[in-house]
Amino acid sequence: MQEIRRNRHRNFRGSTQCCWLTVSSFDKSLRLYSYTYSYLCEILYTMHSDQIKAIIFDIGGVVLRSPFIGIATYERELGLPENYLNSSIVERGSQGAWQKFERGEIPLFEFYESFGRELSDTTNGNLWYSRYCKRKGLEVPPLPKTLNVNGRELFGMMMRGSNTYDPHILQAIHRIRATGRYKIIALTNNFAKADVPPEEAKFLGWADGATPNHLRTLFDDFCDSSTLKMRKPEPGFYLLACERNGIQPGQAVFLDDIGMNLKAAKALGMHTIHVAIGQTLAAVKILESKLGIDLTSTEPTATSKL
Repeated sequence: MQEIRRNRHRNFRGSTQCCWLTVSSFDKSLRLYSYTYSYLCEILYTMHSDQIKAIIFDIGGVVLRSPFIGIATYERELGLPENYLNSSIVERGSQGAWQKFERGEIPLFEFYESFGRELSDTTNGNLWYSRYCKRKGLEVPPLPKTLNVNGRELFGMMMRGSNTYDPHILQAIHRIRATGRYKIIALTNNFAKADVPPEEAKFLGWADGATPNHLRTLFDDFCDSSTLKMRKPEPGFYLLACERNGIQPGQAVFLDDIGMNLKAAKALGMHTIHVAIGQTLAAVKILESKLGIDLTSTEPTATSKL
């Protein structure tokens, strides 16, 4: 039987020679059956592993209103071109203040100071924004010579403006839950671990915390970057979410508003849906088609705040 298995696997891998031409007809039939059974098992396993078993949601910009709206408002107040500050946040890479805070590596007030200082750096900020314009095929507008970004004010504007549920996503979560067929998982770059004094929590709109209980209870599992010490788009963060929930990446649909996060998920084999600002209903319709269940037939109720 060991010889049969060796021969069968050699044939399956594409050998142009049939290694059982000289054996009996019975032996040929036995080996052919063994090969066919193994091949069908592999097909069935692949089909099973690709079956959707979980829906993974980003929080800010998907389940809740996007914090990027707050950044855009702050940019307009300072007379900055659109996406100037966001470009600097991204270009700081894994060691930027924003990224460190999302991984729970620095406390809140240290974050405020570093965040403001980094975003006030016009030497790098102008360089990064010029590159951003080139990638987008945009003409570079006049750029600031000096800049004074208040990290606390900017972060507060972002957080206070992003504590409202999106009605289309919220309705979709409830309807997916009602089927009992899928795990519902949050995968979020967030700040659950942050130690925030009560008055500061009020300033940030976090009366019930950065990730309140009524948000967490929407999900079977809540994977928070500050708690797990990883953040999107690090591959390990996605894989940990899968491991915690007993699924393979190909068995999940992932919704996010940021391209690089979706790209990382897709590279791991996840089904991905881009949730653009103001386009949550369109994203839910794509999810609806993937799952084959009604997520959009009636208008959801008005948005509610955290």
